Amino acid sequence: MTDVVDSDELLRRIQRARTCARQEEQAWRTRSFGLRSSDPEGAQNAAVRMLAYEAVLRVLDEILTPGSHPDEP
Repeated sequence: MTDVVDSDELLRRIQRARTCARQEEQAWRTRSFGLRSSDPEGAQNAAVRMLAYEAVLRVLDEILTPGSHPDEP
């Protein structure tokens, strides 16, 4: 990662990362709900991953639009 990028390219990369994180969060959410009855351990694993992507989304949202998100406990 030695390439120098301008602010517009950095913004595009962050937006792509946010889109990817949103898709992953939704996929893990779906998997977690789908596994609840058949594989509780797998559902728990998926839920943990979903929460991790939610945290990534909160950070990226704050980078993209600082101060416009309510603080959550």
